[in-house]
Amino acid sequence: MNDLVRQHTALSETDLEWLHLLVSEWQLLSDLSFADLVLWVPTLDGTRYVSVAQMRPNTGPTSYQDDMVGHLVPRGRRPLLDAALDEGRIVREGDPEWREEVPVRVESIPVRREGRVLGVIARNTNLLTVRTPSRLELTYLQSASDLAQMIAAGSFPFPGQQVDMDASPRVGDGLIRLDADGVVTYASPNALSAYHRLGLASDLVGQHLGDTTTELAPSRGPVDEALVKLASGWAPRETEVEGNGGVIQLRAIPLKPKGTRIGSLVLCRDVTELRRRERELITKDATIREIHHRVKNNLQTVAALLRLQSRRMDSPQGREALNEAVRRVGSIAIVHETLSQNLDERVEFDEIADRVIAMVSEISPGKVVCRRTGRFGILDAEVATPLSMVLTEILQNALEHAFTQGERGTVEVSAARSGTGRADGRLLITVLDDGSGLPEGFDPQRAGNLGLQIVRTLVEGELGGTFDMVRAEPRGTKVVLDIPSSPQK
Repeated sequence: MNDLVRQHTALSETDLEWLHLLVSEWQLLSDLSFADLVLWVPTLDGTRYVSVAQMRPNTGPTSYQDDMVGHLVPRGRRPLLDAALDEGRIVREGDPEWREEVPVRVESIPVRREGRVLGVIARNTNLLTVRTPSRLELTYLQSASDLAQMIAAGSFPFPGQQVDMDASPRVGDGLIRLDADGVVTYASPNALSAYHRLGLASDLVGQHLGDTTTELAPSRGPVDEALVKLASGWAPRETEVEGNGGVIQLRAIPLKPKGTRIGSLVLCRDVTELRRRERELITKDATIREIHHRVKNNLQTVAALLRLQSRRMDSPQGREALNEAVRRVGSIAIVHETLSQNLDERVEFDEIADRVIAMVSEISPGKVVCRRTGRFGILDAEVATPLSMVLTEILQNALEHAFTQGERGTVEVSAARSGTGRADGRLLITVLDDGSGLPEGFDPQRAGNLGLQIVRTLVEGELGGTFDMVRAEPRGTKVVLDIPSSPQK
């Protein structure tokens, strides 16, 4: 719609925002009218109309099989559009049109904002299934007529009240019509069922909806008064009401077709099961985070025990082996600590990589500088856990073997992602040092070093990637990892 309005019309950005506000609400008008809606806006030169938006009803058959958005029609071809635009009134005159052997009643509703008519809504009703209307259908049509008059007067939609139609109640979920005093004049079967879920044992018609709702969902203090006003339809608001083990969502729409409030529409939806499932998910997420937190604590305890044991050992080789184990356990603990703070099983790995680098750098404090470039991005836990261990082993190997005691140098970890999505994404990781380099004849695929064995096993087995270690120019060693950025099934 933005492109069509800016390309073909003279409307301002504030006018365009008003049209967006209207389009966010007009599913309500379409469903109440049992009709298709097409929004036509005059072009810049005033000789044509361009259709910038379209809505089909959920409550009846469509009048348009094709998408009308983007169509241009010359002024004069559709007299009802001309009359509504020029006279600023709702136009219903004329005989039904026939479209592919289907009779269609066409009405035109001017869209007004601050006294100016921005465009016209063509309301198209498929008459093929017309029958004697029920009480529900009569209530729908009367409510649609009131909303249409409010649109023509510029009082609907309500400024600052843009609605998320995916989250708000719809006409078919349940509709209640109130008079000016907030008394129910009509309640659809779905609306009545929703209130029965709250514990209502009688009919709604004839009752004051605000008082009845407050009795079914008792609270204290000013909340009572606010709920009474909302359920009575005094202002355009949304809320949820909980009582008797049930939860219903309410949306109030004041009706002011001639500037004076004559009543209200209250849309309601039973969301009891939806909220129950949400609570279960919240509980599940909290449980998972608590598990990660406890695993992290247990791993830190294991690391502390290994650290104590290493201090009691006389053998330097045994002490160093235990220290390496401490760092391996610590790298896994870092991942679980990060997971314990998230709502899902995905982590921002850059933070983990920086902490692993800081942990391993303690081997050569102040002598070798380790740094990271590029971004790892967000990774699944199934990738993050083995990758943290791999990174720990590679950095530990570089700091222990690439530099002599007291020698200064740098180790750089770089990361880059490729691919358009999670399914085909790849992560290329390079660890480059400027140390002494690899010995002659060194084969990283056959080396018996425990650290390299762990790297090979994790990269090729768990991560489904490739690992290589080569001489760097002019000196040093370069380790290259190429792994999928999502778990391999």
